[in-house]
Amino acid sequence: MVQIGYTMMTEQAGPRELVRHVVGAEEAGFDFSVTSDHYFPWLRSQGHSPYAWSVLGAAAQATSRIPLMSYVTCPTFRYHPAVVAQQAATLQLLSEGRFRLGLGSGENLNEHVVGRGWPSVDVRHEMFEEAVTLIRELFAGGHVTRHGRHFDVDSARLWDLPDPLPPLGIAVSGTRSCALAGRLADLLISTEPDAELLRAFDRHGGSGKPRVGQLPVCFDTDRRAAVERAHDQFRWFAGGWKVNSELPHPDSFAGATQFVTPEDVAESIPCGDDPDAVVEAVRAFTAAGFTEVALVQIGGDAQDPFLEWASRTLLPTLRKADL
Repeated sequence: MVQIGYTMMTEQAGPRELVRHVVGAEEAGFDFSVTSDHYFPWLRSQGHSPYAWSVLGAAAQATSRIPLMSYVTCPTFRYHPAVVAQQAATLQLLSEGRFRLGLGSGENLNEHVVGRGWPSVDVRHEMFEEAVTLIRELFAGGHVTRHGRHFDVDSARLWDLPDPLPPLGIAVSGTRSCALAGRLADLLISTEPDAELLRAFDRHGGSGKPRVGQLPVCFDTDRRAAVERAHDQFRWFAGGWKVNSELPHPDSFAGATQFVTPEDVAESIPCGDDPDAVVEAVRAFTAAGFTEVALVQIGGDAQDPFLEWASRTLLPTLRKADL
């Protein structure tokens, strides 16, 4: 049976609210949670972007059952991979084994802030592979010294190393990232229900490993209000990965999506209070081969009614469905 998760979306709520929301998700019965790791929101209307790792640390203490996951952290610009390894090891200890480290090659939106520029996608993939390899080496224990093409590590060691180690997930968008994930990841991450990505993952060693998708939804008893909120805060989703990874600022996303209509958004995001619409959207992921799907409720102020609806109606409906 597919596992249904909850997303702490740091772009749309403050840190205390995010922690309160994931406590509510645990109480509602979600199977796992994921947390975005941003420096900027996608659009100004979302209005937030607290430090994800502080939020995760607080969530680890405020919850007792629900698994946690970074979805996803870029280990190449804002963070050095040696620091990411330490962050993940610490979260795994704080959560008593409930943390998974999700990694991705990043977006200009968040990584430009450290002033290192935004190289071509080929260079970014090269940096990412080197960073993942370094994290794996640090997870193995002992001192690590490496002078690579992009990163130097001088006698680094994780002094608080958890057992078990946090599973490592890699976000994929094409053949190269699927090959890397198949070799180095414990699970695959994707926001698209693309079966070809999963087949490429399997060909490169991913067979039998979990694969985690993400689905935006916009619950409201007033469907028109749900569509308007989804359009206001989530129309950036229509851009696709190749566009979304390159734009540097929320205003860039506003300009790039100025011709996306509410009707366009409603065609791709389940809006309203019909649980069957969410079931069908989740079915697209399970049909492609995903084993887990994390839901994103759009709107920081709309989490409480969504969690109540999820507990009462949505989760029971999803679990009764043939997924």
